[in-house]
Amino acid sequence: MNDVSLDGHCTCGAVRYRLTALPLFVHCCHCRWCQRESGAAFALNAMIEADRVELLAGQPEAVMTPSNSGRGQKIWRCPTCRVALWSNYAGAGDAVHFVRVGTLDEPDRLPPDIHIFTASKQPWVVLPAGTPAVPEYYRREQYWPDAAQARWRELRARQGR
Repeated sequence: MNDVSLDGHCTCGAVRYRLTALPLFVHCCHCRWCQRESGAAFALNAMIEADRVELLAGQPEAVMTPSNSGRGQKIWRCPTCRVALWSNYAGAGDAVHFVRVGTLDEPDRLPPDIHIFTASKQPWVVLPAGTPAVPEYYRREQYWPDAAQARWRELRARQGR
C-alpha cells in the first residue's frame, strides 16, 4: 500500500517530514537502552526505507550515540528543539530509518506490530493480547508480512547484499 502518506514533525515544527509508504514493521522496544534514550518505558519505532521518508521542511542533524551492539546509532534530531525524529542503526545502515512514531501527526495510525526486549520491560507495562512479544529480538522471517519481506529483499538487493 504505497499510496499512504503520514506526516510528522518535531516539537517546534522546524523539521517536517512525510512517510510515503507504510512502514516495513513497527517495533515497541522495551530494552534498557531505549528506556534511557527516550526517558520512557519503551520506544515505538516504525522501520521504513530512507528513500520513503521525504523531508518537507528543515534539515535534521545526526547525533552519534552508543548502542548495545557497540556499533552505535545515528539519531536524527531537529537542530532547534533537539527532538529525535528517527535513528539509523549499524545493522541496516542509512538505508532504513527507525522513525519515532510519537513524532507523527497521527501516531495512533501505527500501533506496534511486535514488542521486543520484553525481558527488560517495566513490570507495570501490560502487553496487549494478540500482538507478538519476544524476550529479546526476533527472526524477521517469522513475523514480518510477505509484502514487507519483499520490500526488505529489494532494499538489500539495491545495496548489493
